[in-house]
Amino acid sequence: MAADVLSDVLKTVRLTGAAFFSVEAGEPWVAEQPVREMVLPKILPGAEHLISYHVVTEGRCFASMIGGETVAVEAGEVVVFTHGDAHVMSSSPGMRADSVTQEMFDMNTNGPLPFFASYGNEAAVSARLVCGFLACDARPFNPLLQNLPPVIKSRDDGGEGGGWLGRFIEFAMSESTNRRAGGESILARLSELMFIEVVRRHLESLPPERSGWLAGLKDPFIGKALSLMHAHPAQRWTLDDLAREVGLSRSVLAERFAEIVGTPPLQYLARWRMQIALAGLSGNASMARIAADIGYESEAAFSRAFKKMMGMPPSAWRRRAGAPHFEPK
Repeated sequence: MAADVLSDVLKTVRLTGAAFFSVEAGEPWVAEQPVREMVLPKILPGAEHLISYHVVTEGRCFASMIGGETVAVEAGEVVVFTHGDAHVMSSSPGMRADSVTQEMFDMNTNGPLPFFASYGNEAAVSARLVCGFLACDARPFNPLLQNLPPVIKSRDDGGEGGGWLGRFIEFAMSESTNRRAGGESILARLSELMFIEVVRRHLESLPPERSGWLAGLKDPFIGKALSLMHAHPAQRWTLDDLAREVGLSRSVLAERFAEIVGTPPLQYLARWRMQIALAGLSGNASMARIAADIGYESEAAFSRAFKKMMGMPPSAWRRRAGAPHFEPK
């Protein structure tokens, strides 16, 4: 069975939604997100990678990374900062806020979700936003993160029954207003679904001549090769095997895969196997089980490969992460 490669990656890197903000702002207003090193420990303890998003539910505003290009965001649009970079949201381009201290950030993120924030002229609200964070693993191999631009803007598609973003806003505001049991989990899952839809729309918009892992998913030959490796990571794939399955010669597949994805097929497979292994090490799977699941004949062979790529044995990685494990007697 073919693998849904994007879903496979999202599952293995443990995409997780977290804090959720309801924001009202009146002109003139400006808000600045602090650096990810300040946000992650407070919002997503233990997470490696931060993703920030802002959905404009009413009015309009401007978004920009510090020192970067400014993007206008209208009602019904979402802007995603895929690497959690420090950025500014404001009523006009070029505005900056005072630097956010850890004390200020902690104070604004105390209490139950969702957090509420107000900026600028409270008597004349000109924009309303739904904002939040997601997180995922970045190591040892997250091909999605490596191939997303730092800023993505997407808009509602409208249509019968309202667009996907409109439904996200409707559900999110309902959960944040009613504060029903389980609301925080619902908000987190909604954020994850919203991000996945933004990524899918970005993938669909890529021109044919683009390179990178996302472009590889769209290529009929490279996409099939990726799907095969993700569906059967423990299989002892050779370049000849993959070429035969996708209908290309060995040399053409090797050249085309490296040109589009940026790495040779079997090197990609080795890195992906280590990402699967990391997920196993975070749980209670035995070393023997993890090794078998990703195609290694012995624990020793797996341990050597893991140490070569990660700089430490898998047992040391597991101890450092504090993950539970139950080795068979």
